[in-house]
Amino acid sequence: MTPTPERFNSLRTGTDGRGVHDVGGLDFGPVDREEHELTYYEKRVDALLMLLARHRVFRVDALRRAIEGYAEQEYDGTAYYDRWIKAIRILLLEQNVLSPEELDARIEEVRARLQREGRVVDPRTVA
Repeated sequence: MTPTPERFNSLRTGTDGRGVHDVGGLDFGPVDREEHELTYYEKRVDALLMLLARHRVFRVDALRRAIEGYAEQEYDGTAYYDRWIKAIRILLLEQNVLSPEELDARIEEVRARLQREGRVVDPRTVA
C-alpha cells in the first residue's frame, strides 16, 4: 500500500497564516460576476475530473488538497482550470496511476499529433 503523502497548505504571506487559497476579504480587485460560456479546454478539464472522480481514481477533495498546496506565486499566477489540470497531473502521479515516464510519453504523443494537424503547441501548456 502506498503511504499517504504528508498534507500541508502553503501559507499566504502577510495574512496571519491564511492558506494560499483563502483570499476572501483580501484586496484582489472586483470580482468578475459575468457568466461566460466555458471554452472547449475548460469543458474537457471538467469532464476529465468528473471521469476520474466517478471511477474513484481520486476524490474531488484530493484535487482541492493538491491546489491548496500550491505556492502563493503559483496559485496567483495560474488560471482556474489550469489549477485543476495541474492538480490532476499531481494526483495521477501521486496515486501511481501513471508513472512520470508514461505521462511524458503521452504528452509527447499528443504534442506530435497536434503539430501534425498544424496546430500551434505552446510547450509551457503541456509540460
